[in-house]
Amino acid sequence: MGAARGAVSRSGRSVVPGVERAADAGSRQLAKAQGSGRSASRSEQVAESRSGGRGDSRPEGSVDAGLGAGAEAQSARGVVPWSDGPAGQVESGGDEGARFRDRTLWTRVDGIQGSPLDLLTARIGRRHYAPHIHDEYAIGVTVDGLETMRYRGEKVCSGAGSLVVVEPGEAHTGGPACPEGFAYLCVYPGAELLGAAMNSDEEPAWPHFREPIIVDPQLGEALRLAHRALRLGQDPLEGESRLLGVLSALVRRHAGPGPEEAPRRRGADAGRIARVVAARLSDEMLAPPTLTEVAGDLELSRYQLLRAFRDAMGMPPYAWLAQHRVTRARALLDAGHRPAEAATLVGFADQAHLTRWFRRVVGVTPGAYRNSVQDSAARRPAF
Repeated sequence: MGAARGAVSRSGRSVVPGVERAADAGSRQLAKAQGSGRSASRSEQVAESRSGGRGDSRPEGSVDAGLGAGAEAQSARGVVPWSDGPAGQVESGGDEGARFRDRTLWTRVDGIQGSPLDLLTARIGRRHYAPHIHDEYAIGVTVDGLETMRYRGEKVCSGAGSLVVVEPGEAHTGGPACPEGFAYLCVYPGAELLGAAMNSDEEPAWPHFREPIIVDPQLGEALRLAHRALRLGQDPLEGESRLLGVLSALVRRHAGPGPEEAPRRRGADAGRIARVVAARLSDEMLAPPTLTEVAGDLELSRYQLLRAFRDAMGMPPYAWLAQHRVTRARALLDAGHRPAEAATLVGFADQAHLTRWFRRVVGVTPGAYRNSVQDSAARRPAF
């Protein structure tokens, strides 16, 4: 898609230009868009490293050396990931000839320090993600195009080669900021996994990232290589080692200790009101109360309730409930329920309603997500 599209090789896999070329193009787009040299964007392009690449010049014992030899130089040829991965990955939407068609690939890896790890490979042409939150960190690298997102009340742009970090519980959106769209690779580690990387000798802390866009080309390339190793699953030791090296360097270079609870920078009263409302909506998910009922019980006007909830959660109550239902539906799909069953059990009107919200929040259809989880559990090696 866009400038990063390439020819089809004899094996039938699409070969795309290297990440360095995409990064240069993304940097120019970002500079044009916001008048600065900061870059960060996302791409389906996953460059395949050549053997015999230039090695890492850092000392063997350093943290950066653990990110993988030659991470800064391995970007010569790329293979579009939609065709070269094993089972456990499910593509949703699009075809090779559609320039602006959204394409997403969901992969689950089992057993990263005892917990599954979700991976996302995506090329976004026109879709805009609805406001949503994650229970885990979302750590991605933009490899093509230009993305815009709203995070902590501000609109930011991400261009090729930069990292994007979203903390748990932080409402955010995402969408293309240029006609060519954008593409990215993302991992979703839990707070415990990332906290352990912050200081392995002490009680794990909650890493806090002041900015969502991080310009660190060497670390971005290391994340790309870790994502590819995990997605292909051919060498479990390599995949786990690369991931832990990336997380360790990320928190060492760019994070500080956060509060004991998820970081919130909003008023205490708004936060208290929002927690009460969210708990009630969750408890009464199948037959949610009206705003009038909730506001009356809290002795607030509907406008006071809406303002407090939006200030604390970053979205109105109906949007929070929809993404909460999606989260609950994911758990049901993980357990083997069919999409239609999951839709009914979490309060969506029907499967079509679930599918619309699921794609807006997760990026794939419920059926594609369920298939990826089942295939991963059955066939992907555990670490």
